[in-house]
Amino acid sequence: MAPVLIVFCALLGLAIGSFINVVVYRVPRHESVVSPGSSCPSCGSRIRAFDNIPLLSWILLKGRCRTCDSPISMRYPLVELACAALFAATAAKIGSNWDLPAMLVLIATLIALAIIDFEHLLLPRSIVQPATIAVLALLIMAAAAGNDWNRLYTAIICAMAWFGVFLIINLLSPRALGFGDVRLAPLLGLGLGWLGIWYAILGFFTANLLGAVTGTILVAAKRMDRNQRIPYAVFLALGSGVAIFAGSFMRQHLQQYL
Repeated sequence: MAPVLIVFCALLGLAIGSFINVVVYRVPRHESVVSPGSSCPSCGSRIRAFDNIPLLSWILLKGRCRTCDSPISMRYPLVELACAALFAATAAKIGSNWDLPAMLVLIATLIALAIIDFEHLLLPRSIVQPATIAVLALLIMAAAAGNDWNRLYTAIICAMAWFGVFLIINLLSPRALGFGDVRLAPLLGLGLGWLGIWYAILGFFTANLLGAVTGTILVAAKRMDRNQRIPYAVFLALGSGVAIFAGSFMRQHLQQYL
């Protein structure tokens, strides 16, 4: 079952990755993600269904539009590949358990938000809020199916803790942390807290460490002003990824030295 599940999630990740490409382009521009259909950004020609197969179409077309021969950004297949790889890795780690859908929604949301924040310094409520509701609903279903109510309570407590800490930071220094990150905090607390308090703590500190180190390097290299905002969601996504995929490994090795 495990290999079949991993392959299925990888294929699902390709499809979701293709949708994420639509989301990260249209949502910041306040455009519908449903209609009209995808079109070439260069010539505006509608992309036909057989040219819109995730990854495969880009390879067959050699990265160019069939109509105008303009190059198609590498970002599209890379996002699809990244989503497929992360979905497969999540399936391999969690297996066919009831919480798998919630974690897949979390992963997809973090990919989309990291890209949008990197490009626009924006975390749209139209993505964050529905994703938070969806993850909470899926975790409630997982708790009911597996009788894991303690894990759900822990997840909710971690969500509240993340929100409280982020809100305090935002009130003390709005430039350091925007309110979009405050809205995102409960989603991360839910997902990581479901795995355990250790994962929520690790994700928080890893995100802040990566953000602080990157910001310090960019300021020292004069690539960024000290008061300039950074796309914090990128580091939140990376920190959450470290917690999800390496949290148990890091915990086991840390316990050896305690």
